[in-house]
Amino acid sequence: MVNTNKIQMIKDCILTKLGQQQAESTGKRLSDLGVKYTGLVVSTMTRARETADIILKELRKAELCKDIEFSETDMLREGHPIHTEPYVRFKRDSWEFIDGARIEAAFRRHVHRAHYSEREEQHDIIVCHANVIRYFVCRALQNPPEGWLRMGLANGSITEVTLEPTGEVYIACIGDKGHMTSDMVTFS
Repeated sequence: MVNTNKIQMIKDCILTKLGQQQAESTGKRLSDLGVKYTGLVVSTMTRARETADIILKELRKAELCKDIEFSETDMLREGHPIHTEPYVRFKRDSWEFIDGARIEAAFRRHVHRAHYSEREEQHDIIVCHANVIRYFVCRALQNPPEGWLRMGLANGSITEVTLEPTGEVYIACIGDKGHMTSDMVTFS
């Protein structure tokens, strides 16, 4: 999962020059891993689309995405997934009920164990937003999802989640930003 870059509030805006550099660095890191990616799922927000385009460009250079399935979905748009513990009010409470159901549906659609009939490993990239990624991590680990705001994610960072067919879940990294120089690291 890749956190999109350099935002102001939740309005749909374009990447800054720094955001573009962060996305390029993230794309290079993903291509350096040498993984053949099978899917790229992107939030429909402009900055996520721009981030995905830049990442895809880097993957194409390394010829790691010939058969990649590309899709966009409103389900991954930024939002407030659930109230926090301890409670922090930064949006109207009613947003939790709108955003929360959508983000939970996105989790159930995109984060699940492989069907028993699948024999090949799949490596999908999800380009979305920090709140969505934090919520997905809590849910994947079966931790209370109300703790989603306790994690900080740098813009352009990488979170790697492994889901085994047995149902076991492993987190290799959360918000990895080691592929960026220190002057490129920002938080929203």
